[in-house]
Amino acid sequence: MAENVRVVVGVSGSLSSLAALHRAVAEARRLDAVLVPVLAWHPVGGELAYRSHPCPPLLTVWEQAARKRLHTAFEQCFGGYPAGLRIQPVLVRDEKPGHALVQVADRPDDVLVVSTGRQGRLARLFHGSVSRYCLAHARCAVTAVPPSELLDALEAAACDGEPMTLPSRWTDAAHAA
Repeated sequence: MAENVRVVVGVSGSLSSLAALHRAVAEARRLDAVLVPVLAWHPVGGELAYRSHPCPPLLTVWEQAARKRLHTAFEQCFGGYPAGLRIQPVLVRDEKPGHALVQVADRPDDVLVVSTGRQGRLARLFHGSVSRYCLAHARCAVTAVPPSELLDALEAAACDGEPMTLPSRWTDAAHAA
């Protein structure tokens, strides 16, 4: 077993992050490494708002919601936590997910897996690109998982509220099966 090797993956619950989680599980199995799924969270309204009006019971509720979101990601991807894999989930209270991921993936032997899901211009303006931040600041290997055509179609359908049209190679394969 690779004692020092960890596969750190950013999990937000988005479709792109679920693709990254799939890749990270495969990498952890291949490397016989510990899987470290990381979910960055922060108080509703942000840290500045919380500092001006702290409410510890609400903070506990928000942290529990973050823990549930991480668990739900594994449920959606695998129907639960994959068997035969050492998993050390981490919740990080940080408004900047890229920063949180780089802080957790702090060993040279770590492998950091991030999604490169597309963001709108407004989201990039306020939050920046997590994958770009990680690529620029990580002190370990970074695997950037691009969105697949299927994820693009699912995200577009989820955002638009329109009926989803899958690329023909998936619909043709489904009819052939």
